Amino acid sequence: MVDLRPVMEMTRRIYLDNSATTPVAPKVVEAMLPYFSNVYGNASSLHGFGQEAHKALDESRETIAETLGADPSEIIFTAGATEADNLAIKGLAFANPGKRHIITTVIEHDAVLSTCKWLETQGREVTYLDVDETGRVDAEQVAEAIRADTLLVSVMAGNNEIGTIEPIEEIGKICRKRGVLFHTDAVQAYGKVPLPLDVIDMLSVSAHKISGPKGVGFLYVRKGIKLIPVLHGGGHERGLRSGTENIPGVVGMAAAARLAFSEMGEVVPRLSGYRARLIESITALPGTRLNGNRIDSLPHVSNFSFAGIEGESLVMRLDEQGIATSTGSACSSPNLEPSHVLVAIGVPLVMAHGSLRISTGRETTSEEIDALLAALPPVVKGLRAISPFKVGE
Repeated sequence: MVDLRPVMEMTRRIYLDNSATTPVAPKVVEAMLPYFSNVYGNASSLHGFGQEAHKALDESRETIAETLGADPSEIIFTAGATEADNLAIKGLAFANPGKRHIITTVIEHDAVLSTCKWLETQGREVTYLDVDETGRVDAEQVAEAIRADTLLVSVMAGNNEIGTIEPIEEIGKICRKRGVLFHTDAVQAYGKVPLPLDVIDMLSVSAHKISGPKGVGFLYVRKGIKLIPVLHGGGHERGLRSGTENIPGVVGMAAAARLAFSEMGEVVPRLSGYRARLIESITALPGTRLNGNRIDSLPHVSNFSFAGIEGESLVMRLDEQGIATSTGSACSSPNLEPSHVLVAIGVPLVMAHGSLRISTGRETTSEEIDALLAALPPVVKGLRAISPFKVGE
């Protein structure tokens, strides 16, 4: 018999890492279940099994389009936002060899930055715009960076590490006026803040950030925009994304989108309230700073730096107490380089290494915030007591 005790213990823990991924909502699981074993046909098949699956595909596309105010034909299903970002940026670049310039920011997600860096190896030119100390790019910088050969501007709607909301409506208007296409990675913003689709040409979303399943996402592509596919095969998704459609995943994403938008009026103010409490309490600790914009921020993301502490140690100590968070330093190399986002906003290196991201979700409770705020001060004090860097108490 399988021992379920470890799983049961995990369910009693406090999860505050919703920017990384979210638990799949029960309503979403319920919506997906029939499509694993009852409605299991290939949506490209002509028989009844296939047509049932195709109907689910069409209905899911309509649901997601409705959340944006888009046409269903403008929604392209992908395996996630990373693929959507690649399809948007590479696909547009491949389709427009004459325009070789792209504009983005230094704090984008790696799915955008790595794609742009790869395109540079293929002869494209990329301008990486700086941001201010809160993580916001100046729309006028975008305007000044546009050239005659600029094809695309890609600026995220809200930052995944520090939560700062970018002025995408202003940027989109500039791009529209100058005849440049505008893409936004809206992974953290979709379902939480309004998205001005009238000035957005392409938009990327991932289901697992909105209580949906992993491994599925979509790219909104405004009618009339030509992309060259990144994946070739059977010509699915209007020829832009070949591969048998993930019907359970797509249905789950549509259910998650429906849930997120129906609950937005209740969930967003509640998460904003949690964020305000976190900022007030945590910044009161000595040697602590808020990273990001205090006001213009996603409601669910807070990022703090603690002098004299390694972020990894802080995350591990909190985890020992049953509280899951993440480090803002996001170390991914042997020499422990800090987060590119924190470096970009001018966080001193000693504090960039001691960062903590707290990201709430639709299931987060006030009692869980209380528990974190009670656990954090002694953890910080204990780590500083063994740190070679002394911080005044």
